[in-house]
Amino acid sequence: MTTLTTGSPDTRTYAEFGRPLWRRALFNREMAIIALLLAVVVAASVMVPKFATPVTLGYLLFDVTPILLIALAMAPVMITGDIDLSVGSMVGLSSVTLGLGTQMGLSVPVAGLIALLVGALGGLVNGLLVTRIGLPALAVTIGTLALYRGIAVGLLGTTAITQFDRWWTTLVKSKIGGSGIPTVMIVFVLLLAAFAIMLHFTPFGRGVFSIGLSKDAAVFSGVDAERTRLVLFVLSGLMAALAGIYYALYYNSARGDNATGMELQVIAAVVLGGVSVFGGRGALHGVVAGVLLIGVLSKALQLVNITSDVVSIITGVLLVLSVIAGSVLSWIQAKRLRPAAPPVKTS
Repeated sequence: MTTLTTGSPDTRTYAEFGRPLWRRALFNREMAIIALLLAVVVAASVMVPKFATPVTLGYLLFDVTPILLIALAMAPVMITGDIDLSVGSMVGLSSVTLGLGTQMGLSVPVAGLIALLVGALGGLVNGLLVTRIGLPALAVTIGTLALYRGIAVGLLGTTAITQFDRWWTTLVKSKIGGSGIPTVMIVFVLLLAAFAIMLHFTPFGRGVFSIGLSKDAAVFSGVDAERTRLVLFVLSGLMAALAGIYYALYYNSARGDNATGMELQVIAAVVLGGVSVFGGRGALHGVVAGVLLIGVLSKALQLVNITSDVVSIITGVLLVLSVIAGSVLSWIQAKRLRPAAPPVKTS
């Protein structure tokens, strides 16, 4: 007899869902990350008085906005078991596209629309190579990481475009009243709601999780796995392009090397936020908490003159611990939920 198994150690069983809803909602990895985030915020506010100010909050949110935007699309991509390493390069390419468009006399909205189309096209290329040709997502996106970065640098060389419409750069840097919260957070919250509904409350989202748990089982259940993965890669390219537009306007600079290495920050935050590296598991509120946790740690350590190298070490340790903790918890749950072997009868 053939038994269908999944490739993920995070496979959940019906026995788990026999627990009360409040326990399932509160005792999980995502809530653990949120609790850790709150603890770090409180500790940073006590130990570093300058941290608990609207100005610091504003700079913190401005800094993490590109990572937040990309993480919204990276999370579902990784839940299916894929990965997109080209997002950092797409940020650079889209910012260059925006800069060249405005340099040619186009308005920021028109140039931004072209940049979004470039992002969607880049995501489509990734998706087609992965889903239609069957190449591994890791290999494909490593290649397009270099390709998109090379195109961006080739278009501008070592120069930078720094002349953007002042109205748009002022808008991107504006804040909501005296709260210190950037106005761009309104756009992020709307996008977060849209992605959360798509991922957690629609048949499409259930298909995303099914693919991550077992692609074969998802296909047998009627999920169009290839189309779903293709759509997610296009969304990943779009969100990276949107982050590139924000990056260029906020820093008032379009360069081919913008956001170099950002893809690693995004992946670290997504994994720290509870998305399984094996696919099939994750939630957007945990991902947002993971991004903010890394941002809070970085900002607090910078305020006490800790170098960026130490910040990277701490982030790396947190990432490794989160992966290890996830695997250990999955093993404990599997042992606890495994039915006991029947007693052996002796004559």
